[in-house]
Amino acid sequence: MTTATTESGSGIDRAFTILFNLTDGKSPSQPSTKRYLADVKKMFIDSAAAQQILEKENPLVYEFHELGMPSDAGDLAFGTSITYPGKVAGEYYMTKGHFHQILETAEVYYCIQGHGMMMMENPAGQWQCQELTPGKAVYVPKRFAHRSINIGPKPFVTFFCFRADAGHDYKTIESKGFRKIVVEKDGKPDIIDNPRWK
Repeated sequence: MTTATTESGSGIDRAFTILFNLTDGKSPSQPSTKRYLADVKKMFIDSAAAQQILEKENPLVYEFHELGMPSDAGDLAFGTSITYPGKVAGEYYMTKGHFHQILETAEVYYCIQGHGMMMMENPAGQWQCQELTPGKAVYVPKRFAHRSINIGPKPFVTFFCFRADAGHDYKTIESKGFRKIVVEKDGKPDIIDNPRWK
């Protein structure tokens, strides 16, 4: 099999393949970035409950594999996100969540494994929350911050793709949070107002 290449000023100029596991979402060729509870404890509403957990252990909350793409205009970034099962005082494990630095950026997530939700909101105050199970994809509109939330007993694994030069804005979410959070109520997920939203 041959690979065609072309000369270009920047970015990817050839076709390529990368292997990743359709069970756990991991790639043997790409290292993952891991976020433990100590890294994200301020994102949970009950930080005291998070601290109590940390006095005993520091569990892995989520990780993601970015599959080797440059951040050039015209290219696509893609990878897998794995959010593990767990709760802090009834609030489900979740990713930090982010806007894109280029706000006019949409993103697609495809659920490979598990049961989760994608929480989304834009600066104008509109919000949406979509439930994901294996085989379902969610289109995250441009201008919407987004966060993966695991509401099931297994790892929640998604494949994502977006414009490679979009960047990530985590600081806005770290300072403001999301307007809505997802907590367990009577054994089921419930979307409620974030009492700490600024």
